[in-house]
Amino acid sequence: MALITKLPSSSPLTQFKTPQISTPNPTFIRFTTSCSASPFTEKHSVERYQRDSWVFNNEFNQNPCEKQSNFSTRDYEIALQLPELKKLLQVLRDKRGESGDGEGGKGGVGNVFLVGTGPGDPDLLTLKALKVIQKADLLLYDRLVSNDVLDLVGPDARLLYVGKTAGYHSRTQEEIHELLLSFAEVGANVVRLKGGDPLVFGRGGEEMDFLQQKGIQVKVIPGITAASGIAAELGVPLTHRGIANSVRFLTGHSRKGGADPLFVAENAADPDSTLVVYMGLSTLPALVSKLILHGLPPDTPAAAVERGTTPQQRIALAELKDLPDKITSEQFVSPTLIFIGKVVALSPLWPQSCTSESSCLIPLV
Repeated sequence: MALITKLPSSSPLTQFKTPQISTPNPTFIRFTTSCSASPFTEKHSVERYQRDSWVFNNEFNQNPCEKQSNFSTRDYEIALQLPELKKLLQVLRDKRGESGDGEGGKGGVGNVFLVGTGPGDPDLLTLKALKVIQKADLLLYDRLVSNDVLDLVGPDARLLYVGKTAGYHSRTQEEIHELLLSFAEVGANVVRLKGGDPLVFGRGGEEMDFLQQKGIQVKVIPGITAASGIAAELGVPLTHRGIANSVRFLTGHSRKGGADPLFVAENAADPDSTLVVYMGLSTLPALVSKLILHGLPPDTPAAAVERGTTPQQRIALAELKDLPDKITSEQFVSPTLIFIGKVVALSPLWPQSCTSESSCLIPLV
């Protein structure tokens, strides 16, 4: 048995049987009230704590905006959650035992579904994904699953935030693996909700590999990846005969949190290809410099789309050399997707003025 029910265990989660606080008066963190402008789950947002109130023993039934959180660390949050997670495990174990499924009258092993929810617009959710999330016992959801999609979850399901942002991982990847395994082992229908597609920069392959090695069946329900969904919003064909004969998805993420992207191959600077950069806000200046160094023309059309397909969407259009300064001046935030290539100029949003020294910002409408 994994995670919660196996004690003692080397799992980092089981070390928080009771709150491990090193100081008697932990640093306070205010709830984020400005997150109402975000279509996604921000790390200390009111929406997050209200949605997950069950796992905090309904600590926040009252308006959490009126008080400060006493959660000083990620570890303390986990410690507060463990009692309710253990209770839910027992309830699900009893439920499957009473059903008489499996050998010896014991409930069988459950399934884990890796579900892609698309770039944010709930209308882009597939019918298959909708059916699965409405039948789930437990849903582990990432930051980039939009609030509108989470509103479609079945009334009896439990939601648990496992999102990651720069400087704050509510769960490590290893802890997410253990949560999935623990609840699958007691026969639960567990859904892992991910923005976009679970197998495109979503670490879905790692979760599949871990669970399959433990004998847990994993089913993947694809989602519309951000590149496709947001390109459609822009009116940009990712490939186009005579202009772009290939498309390449890159991660702009730096594993050590620095300013350089992990890897930019020389052949990524192909003027006949379209580049789509995920997680590239902080590393974009370095990425642009390297692409130009490897021969991509500085005047290559480019676009940055913040919070694509949601009502809060913003679009910046500029030549490649000007795009980093543009998104900095407009204070774009994550998630922002970057498109680079001649096909960007095919967008009906690309005005003639964007081909000059100026750049263009498409505001909210």
